Amino acid sequence: MSVAVERLGAEDIGAEPGARATLVQISSAFCQPCRATRRILEEVAAMVEGVTHVEIDAESHLDLVRRLEIRGTPTVFVLDSSGRIVRRAQGQPRKADVIAALGRAVL
Repeated sequence: MSVAVERLGAEDIGAEPGARATLVQISSAFCQPCRATRRILEEVAAMVEGVTHVEIDAESHLDLVRRLEIRGTPTVFVLDSSGRIVRRAQGQPRKADVIAALGRAVL
């Protein structure tokens, strides 16, 4: 039985988290929806001060992929300022959904 991961820190994501929230994207090299997801998350991060987008290559971080029980790419996590996972979604998100999920993280 696996233990659910509730928080991700800089050591997990390989980057400093955003001051208000972090959009973490797990991607793979040949994933077409991953490219579109990257554009969406970068746009949203640029719109909201203190929000950072971090993209992680699944193949290079297999331990993290296993810990997070990633079953497909892209998988997106929205983290609050403390690194707590407030939302998780698989597949290419809609921009409006990312913004709504971000609202939960920056309350």
